Amino acid sequence: MAEKFQPSEHQHLRYNPLRDDWVLVSAHRMRRPWQGQVEKPPQEDIPRCDPGNPLCPGAKRANGQVNPHYESTFVFDNNFPALQPDAPEPDAGDHPLFRAASARGVCKVMCFHPWSDMTLPLMSLAEIRSVIDKWSEIAVELGASYSWVQIFENKGAMMGCSNPHPHCQGKLHWKLPSLESDVHRLASDSRVPGLGQQFPAQRSLPGGPDAAEAPLRAWHPHAARIRPAGSREEGLASIMKRLLTKYDNLFQISFPYSMGWHGAPTGTYLDADCSHWQLHAHYYPPLLRSATVRKFMVGYEMLAQAQRDLTPEQAAERLRNLPEEHYQLKHRETS
Repeated sequence: MAEKFQPSEHQHLRYNPLRDDWVLVSAHRMRRPWQGQVEKPPQEDIPRCDPGNPLCPGAKRANGQVNPHYESTFVFDNNFPALQPDAPEPDAGDHPLFRAASARGVCKVMCFHPWSDMTLPLMSLAEIRSVIDKWSEIAVELGASYSWVQIFENKGAMMGCSNPHPHCQGKLHWKLPSLESDVHRLASDSRVPGLGQQFPAQRSLPGGPDAAEAPLRAWHPHAARIRPAGSREEGLASIMKRLLTKYDNLFQISFPYSMGWHGAPTGTYLDADCSHWQLHAHYYPPLLRSATVRKFMVGYEMLAQAQRDLTPEQAAERLRNLPEEHYQLKHRETS
């Protein structure tokens, strides 16, 4: 008798309709012994206010400017921006295979909270709501001129965050060389109208896309673009707090990740029909086995196709079974 297929035991491919491609799922690999790179656990004894930290209230930044003594969110121009609004136009080139295009824009930094030892899951719903409101303000204000507003957060040194203070960044482009780029093709493909709404509704896996590449990746839809304050943001703040609390509770650390918003283009596209877009936030966590063992995207993943060592169902179930009270708060209550 032929062996019955079990998703958690046998490798298989999962189709991702949002990307129109496939991901290899090999959950049985979780049983192999680990002898690879072991990371240091994330630092947790971060001082609440360090005058030498350039993101703290009242601190001096690299350009000599002094931060105000802010009590909520704080936005300023990145002192080391990847994009500048007045960069010269590159030479067009005389060969179709060797072309260059302008990449003008601005880069912003946004501090979530005045305390360096605070992270989103430890913040109150009102404080998270203030962060969402500020994202909305940035998107609306700068989206009036820029075609693409990319808001993202890299949390933790493991994800390249160079400062432990809770903050995110935003890169604003004058234009994209092609709105058939990966972002546009994946997030807003009009070949399947309403797919963004249909996809999560057809799965009983909140926080676990059926064919996500990252082992514990979360995805939650919203609207076409981030909008000014409204009742929807209250629910979004609650979702974010619950999800990020479960991330932290998984290994009882401040869980690292890269997070970013994908929404409809702005600028000259504000008057276009973008009803097929579905604003959504992506969370890409690097950890899989423990607080010190991360999932590296190398070899087969870089050269052939995405591969994951945990089924989306297993990842969603693992997160679903975790408590919604943050482990640090629970430890404080029992100490």
